[in-house]
Amino acid sequence: MISRRKFLKKSSEAGVALAATGAGFGAMLCEPSNRCAAGEAEVPEAGRRVQQSFEIRCDSARADTRQENPAPTTNGDEERYGDKRANFAKTLPHDELGEVKLDSYAAWISILASGDPGQFEHVPRDPLAVAKLNDPQATYAFDMVGIDSHATHLPPPPAFASAEMAVEMAELYWLALTADVPFQNYEASPLITAALSDLNAFSCPLGSSPAGKIPSGTLFRGETVGDLIGPYISQFLWLDIPYGIKTIDQRYRFPRRNQHFLTDFAAWLACQRGAQSAAKLQFDSPPRYICSNREIVEYVHQDFSFQAYVNAALIMLRLGGEAFSPTNPYRGSKTQFGDITFGNKNVLSLVAQASLLGQKGAYYHKWLVHRRLRPECFGGRIEVHLSGRKSYDIHPEILHCDGIARVKATHGSWLLPGAYPEGCPTHPSYPAAHASNAGACATILKAFFNEDYPLPDPVEATADGTDLVPWKGEPLTLGNEINKLAGNIALARDAAGVHYRSDSINGLFVGEEQALGLLCDYSRTYNERFDGFILSTFRGEKVRILNGELKPV
Repeated sequence: MISRRKFLKKSSEAGVALAATGAGFGAMLCEPSNRCAAGEAEVPEAGRRVQQSFEIRCDSARADTRQENPAPTTNGDEERYGDKRANFAKTLPHDELGEVKLDSYAAWISILASGDPGQFEHVPRDPLAVAKLNDPQATYAFDMVGIDSHATHLPPPPAFASAEMAVEMAELYWLALTADVPFQNYEASPLITAALSDLNAFSCPLGSSPAGKIPSGTLFRGETVGDLIGPYISQFLWLDIPYGIKTIDQRYRFPRRNQHFLTDFAAWLACQRGAQSAAKLQFDSPPRYICSNREIVEYVHQDFSFQAYVNAALIMLRLGGEAFSPTNPYRGSKTQFGDITFGNKNVLSLVAQASLLGQKGAYYHKWLVHRRLRPECFGGRIEVHLSGRKSYDIHPEILHCDGIARVKATHGSWLLPGAYPEGCPTHPSYPAAHASNAGACATILKAFFNEDYPLPDPVEATADGTDLVPWKGEPLTLGNEINKLAGNIALARDAAGVHYRSDSINGLFVGEEQALGLLCDYSRTYNERFDGFILSTFRGEKVRILNGELKPV
């Protein structure tokens, strides 16, 4: 299989050679001047247009080949453990401890390494398997714009036996225990206080918690400045959505409280084997707004990949011209407005395109590099270890923390309670696809809209989710609420028990990287004079994208 970089290099060399021979169409495309040799006719307008298009595409391809693409680094777990305890293997044959059969895992890795599409119909399957693997061949797909999925950067995830893994798992147990606590009641909830105390007792800080401790009021939140300002939930998950001639309010039918799944070992084992669950979610009849993790967990159970970001774009498009980026070339125009370029059609289509790129980036790292086990599987390792059936090198801090003891007392096992009857999706954990989507789509929104624009009439949901009331606190800006939306969607998958914090936070950066590449490519294509896309990254750095180049501001 030829790499994209080698293919582009060969294509470029072939184009130069063709131009040198003066051969037909290729010669016309590669000719730098609009005039031929003396005595020959001028290249027609159509030919100039074709040449311009070709040169834009070549410039983009050359820029892509100049990017450094170091080999990815793993955490070493797959090589470290002969029993593959730390790797994803759902739907493959499993033994009675919930460990994958080693010959089946080896066969699967061989298929992945080959990339042969015919071999994917021969993936080993557990006799109980009904579920199918989620699109592993997406990892080999190419794109004509943006950064190639295999060129995105991602640090290795925490190792199986590490203190980082221990605190990430502890957060997930507490997310399950507190799933029904309304966000508005966090400050007064004894359960939230207990979670804060327990997580702060770990030797390793959770995420980027300052000074190694989680401050009160930031528990379970994302890690940008915007995540920490205002209500826990982004305005874009509460405000009415303009949808053509209709307006959609964001009250939905959500699951009833106190539902948890896969807390019985037999059900858990069947799930790892890919069996169909007999359990079903039960729903409340009256719709409500998102007011606790119970609701947002179901939102990210049923959403399509770029749904929340299209909704956010539609909300912002109704705010008027001042909500657009200050660099939008139509903001001061007296004769024109942006539509296909720099307007609604442009932003909506790029949100969807960025989402696809983000997914492909996530799937490359999931299937071909890290193959990290899902949290529900790690919970199974804890159950087997603490019940004395097999000893694993699990960090002792997770085994003796308050959160796991409370789960055992409540559910009768040390398994991680899940929000979904079917458990996790059938693809590896790292990075989270929802997070990569979020990072990509949020980056597009920040490029097109004014991050400093204050949202008029902000709201928050009541504790029971029946109504929205005015938000009386500090102003909420578009940029902060876009970042918060990305964090809400990404971390909601943690609250569901299907991802770890590092899956979600690092997934945001993978999506962001690909969206920045997409914006670089499109910044070459406009006729308008504009000062480039200017936006803040998730790390808080201000960047400008103009004529295919990304530079700090």
